[in-house]
Formats: sequence, structure tokens, C-alpha cells
Amino acid sequence: MIIRILGEGQWSVEPEQLDDLQSSDAKVELAMQQRDQEALTEALEGLVAHIKELGSAVPDDVLADSDLIIPDVGSTIEDVAEFLESVGSDEGLIPS
Repeated sequence: MIIRILGEGQWSVEPEQLDDLQSSDAKVELAMQQRDQEALTEALEGLVAHIKELGSAVPDDVLADSDLIIPDVGSTIEDVAEFLESVGSDEGLIPS
């Protein structure tokens, strides 16, 4: 599974590792529900770090479609809300 982190590139993660990312995604969801920008930034940083820890970077010269897209860590609450709406997700960034 290929996960694109906007502004940072793509990481290859095994599908069974998505469950491991749910705890990090839950923090993003909570920050969004509470409309807490500081918590959102911290949660996105944690999610991105978790993806990088579990996955391996896809080389820049490899063209691969992304299965999931994660907003960059500098995204605002409004940015993430628009992103979630555009992808039609009510399950957060990492589907369960």
C-alpha cells in the first residue's frame, strides 16, 4: 500500500500495518472534533512519524499511485476538513 504524505513523498506500508496507524489517526480525529489546531499539528506530526517508522520511502523516480493521502503537518483544521470532505471520508485519514 502506498501512502503519500503531501509535501514529503510516498511511503510503502504493508496493508496489515494500517491497524497500527489507527491510534495515530484517532488523535487526528480527536483534534478535528475539538477544533484544536495545536493538537492537530502534534497529531499530524505523530501520524507522519508513525508512517515513516513502519514504511519504507518510495524512491522519487518510481511512479506509483497513492492508496492513501495524508495532509502535511502544517495543515490547518480547515485544510484537513476540506481534505476529508473531498475524499468523502468520515473515518479519518486511515480507513479502518
